[in-house]
Amino acid sequence: MKPQLFTNVKIFDGTGAPTFIGEVLVEGNLICTVAPGNGSIARESYYDVIDGKGMTLMPGLVEAHAHVTYSNMAKFNELGQIPLEEHTLLTLQNVKLMLDSGFTSLYSAASAKFRLEVAIRNAIDSGKFPGPRMRAASPELVATGGLGDERQYHMHHQGFEVIADGTDEVRRTVRTLVREGVDTVKVNISGDPFYGRHGFGHRLSYTEAEVAAAAEEAHMRGAWLSCHARADDSVKLALKYGFRVIYHCDFIEGETYDLLEAKRDSVFLAPAIGAIYTAAYEAEAWGITKEFAESRELFAMIEGCPKVYGELKKRGLRILPGGDYGFAWNPIGTNARDLEHFVNILGFTPAESLMAATKWGGEIMDIPNLGLISDGYLADLLLVDGDPVENIKLLQDRDNIKVVMKDGVYYKRLIKTAGMLEQLNAREAFA
Repeated sequence: MKPQLFTNVKIFDGTGAPTFIGEVLVEGNLICTVAPGNGSIARESYYDVIDGKGMTLMPGLVEAHAHVTYSNMAKFNELGQIPLEEHTLLTLQNVKLMLDSGFTSLYSAASAKFRLEVAIRNAIDSGKFPGPRMRAASPELVATGGLGDERQYHMHHQGFEVIADGTDEVRRTVRTLVREGVDTVKVNISGDPFYGRHGFGHRLSYTEAEVAAAAEEAHMRGAWLSCHARADDSVKLALKYGFRVIYHCDFIEGETYDLLEAKRDSVFLAPAIGAIYTAAYEAEAWGITKEFAESRELFAMIEGCPKVYGELKKRGLRILPGGDYGFAWNPIGTNARDLEHFVNILGFTPAESLMAATKWGGEIMDIPNLGLISDGYLADLLLVDGDPVENIKLLQDRDNIKVVMKDGVYYKRLIKTAGMLEQLNAREAFA
């Protein structure tokens, strides 16, 4: 493809700095030049010039708590009822939808089946199917009776979990998962208000010895670790044993804030407020009444989230959007709503929310030149009709996203070029 020159655009570069009118030149899969003003970059006859007409050019979004193998289900055990072949096709649809929604990278928070995300990641990387770049996760390691254990004594059910009890079984499971190619191993260290007896979200579901065994095996084999950790003690264990991504942190207190601050350069946090919010306020059609939501502490978590993350934000922790999308009341493709939650619930400015989903997104993906519009960075770009810094809700409407470019390739292009309205779908982009 010819070099692509975006001109007459308002640039949000991902750093959180104010937007500016400028131009961006893309050559191959990299951003070659970023310059303020129009006409700053010399035109060459072989350039394709894209007139942005004042729209906003910004980095592609990164989803930090992705569940693209979820089926927009109402119950976890619905996942176990999907045959692997159909589940693969469903996941391919989901990753394409995420790309169309402006997410050019996904950091997975768990796969529904053992190798499903590994296969999808590899297919995307090889160019066989369109989708965001992925960090593929394991299913969630779950102790008997922990979050995700769908079994009953008289009948087997399956959701997103792999059950592992005791240090030997935990070690064997982690070894197997890493052998099969996952990038990150997910461990459900704490309970959850949705599961178990009242207050289970404040308690551990794994012993320290089991957490230590999982961590030792993952570190030994070069895999990352993430965890479901609502309870205070679960966050402490995650920090002690080198977990890289910690989800939720709802019930932390006291010294745990200091422990997190001490590790702020090596950990990433994601509150995953999206699923909690919609379950509390928008899921009555699926049986989650106000009374049920109160009994499961959903309103308490929504009330506590800005207090917890306001303090952690002051202490310099990297807090990323990503909200357990993939439930019936919180469907895949609506993930950009988390950016609004960061503003309305957590007190981020729109620019801070966008920075968390772009600059910090590149960091959680561990790709040094991802997440900014800057010279030498990967050409993951969105052209948005309007300014998301002024209206963070714009990104929730896919029709507002006129261009999606990943790695220098157009996956969506709905702009006027040479007097024509041009739409490139994924198949044409690979031609």
